[in-house]
Amino acid sequence: MSKVALITGATRGIGKQIAITLAKQGYNIALNYRKENEELSNTKQEIENQNVKCLCVKGDVSNFEECENFVKETINEFGNIDVLVNNAGITKDMLLMRMKKEDFQDVIDVNLVGTFNVTKNVIPYMTKARKGRIINISSVVGVSGNAGQTNYAASKAGIIGFTKSLAKEVASRNILVNAVAPGFIQTDMTDVLKDEVKDEIAKSIPLKRMGNAEDVANVVKFLASDDSSYITGQVINIDGGMLM
Repeated sequence: MSKVALITGATRGIGKQIAITLAKQGYNIALNYRKENEELSNTKQEIENQNVKCLCVKGDVSNFEECENFVKETINEFGNIDVLVNNAGITKDMLLMRMKKEDFQDVIDVNLVGTFNVTKNVIPYMTKARKGRIINISSVVGVSGNAGQTNYAASKAGIIGFTKSLAKEVASRNILVNAVAPGFIQTDMTDVLKDEVKDEIAKSIPLKRMGNAEDVANVVKFLASDDSSYITGQVINIDGGMLM
């Protein structure tokens, strides 16, 4: 039976690159998305070009019932979920003095509660199979904090605590739970920044460059593989040395 990876928020950016990278390793992919968009069919085609199957599963990760449905849809199609990548996330940056209550809540609901909702529905299948990999996408700001991102940093710090706690709960079932914490990665979110801002960011990083989606996807590939069989409860910063 081919291995199966379920990736949330996977139509663009880091999620898309993770899906393509795992497809190249022979994984069938369940591609979660919230809204129909142009990138969805393109990503599906790129995955299927790797001679694997791709199932697109619609659902808002902040809605528990929708998560339950798309996890069942994945199981019905493929029979198993070997790797779960909790990647779906949003930002609504603002200084706390000006932040609306709903902007704080929305980010927590998608980033942190969404990680719970999907994982809660996947864990029973992994437990029954007595194996699995769960890889949560956190952020360096969940470790260091960042002005203007109290909501985002809180959600990503919560994911780190969630990761470490769950890793202790399910290790006896051979389910490994880890997190990656990207730093400044070139994606659609950073493309809107002015070039001079990007240059200043690069200067603050020991490697003197922003990362790319492949940098993150390659670490996820490692954590999903048998090569990581003695690693659980860890947070790996992918930040060019920014938080050394």
